[in-house]
Amino acid sequence: MPRRTALPPALILCLLIPLMLLGGCSDPGEPQNREVPVTRVEGRIFGTFYQVSVAGELPEERRESLHEAVRGVLAKVDQGMSTYRDDSDLMRLNSSTPGDWVNLPEGVIDVLQAADDLSERTEGAFDTTIGGLVNLWSFGPEARPTEVPADATIEARLEQVGHGNLEINPEANRARRMTDLFVDLSAIAKGEAVDRVSALLEEQGHENHLVNIGGELLTSGRKAQNTPWRIGIEVPRDGPQSPRHILPLEDMSLATSGDYRNYFEVDGQRYSHTIDPRNGRPVTHSLASVSVFHPSNRRADALATAFMVMGGDETLNYARTHDVAVLVIEHQDDRFQTRVSPALEQMLSEEDLAALNTD
Repeated sequence: MPRRTALPPALILCLLIPLMLLGGCSDPGEPQNREVPVTRVEGRIFGTFYQVSVAGELPEERRESLHEAVRGVLAKVDQGMSTYRDDSDLMRLNSSTPGDWVNLPEGVIDVLQAADDLSERTEGAFDTTIGGLVNLWSFGPEARPTEVPADATIEARLEQVGHGNLEINPEANRARRMTDLFVDLSAIAKGEAVDRVSALLEEQGHENHLVNIGGELLTSGRKAQNTPWRIGIEVPRDGPQSPRHILPLEDMSLATSGDYRNYFEVDGQRYSHTIDPRNGRPVTHSLASVSVFHPSNRRADALATAFMVMGGDETLNYARTHDVAVLVIEHQDDRFQTRVSPALEQMLSEEDLAALNTD
């Protein structure tokens, strides 16, 4: 049975980031843990931060070479999948005439296929073709509306979406839109970037590393022989963040999605940034946050979005059926309730689980 925990209103589990970076998630530049040598490179990409940490202390020349390689990987993902730059490969697809094939890089095709597969597996809860609806509700590149879209406008855009309206030809590395839909890969591209940077580090011989892009992270190996990489569970609130609990994370990735960072209000009604592809409207269930643990950050990233659409009960049913490690936080009156899937219970030690039960 899923484990349940009642948390006080101010203590909702939120974005998970490396312990060595804690001291406020709004400032990723805090000093490293000096007890164990770690080399870190960092910067900005996709409208957020990135931090790449490798165990041990590298000479400055090797550090700069590593950083240049990391920037190259991130730039390639941005060039391929950004919706905020008109010259990206994805925007070439979005601006094409419906029915016309568009040649795309193999990496973009691979992500489109992964997204299509997950759309099937989640029965439409995850769908990258809802970009037009995301834009309509103000959470995409288009300008923020001053009022809630009319039902007729929502229905008109809803008719255009659906992963079945995007055809992919992997043998020829091309795709085409069958309707005037807008493909938005923001719910999977960041995870793809995390996986690619991790693969780069492995290729360069950095087996022990941690990659963190905007809070989506992946750990490989350990920080030191007897020291695992550790993540902090934040106290979510406006302003500086601080860790509530500390958990180890080894050879695993993590992605978190929630309704508490990106939303807008109209006439006192709060609208979540999570749009349900099945009805074209923001979700209204009680799920506040979901964290997914998976070897692939691309899969974790996409699943976290799908689970925010599903809600707590449907998420845990899916997680139980598909053996996915998940932690969900739900609104419950004036408190929060935490539940974890059986797969996550098996992953964590009794001590770690007990820490999650601490108010």
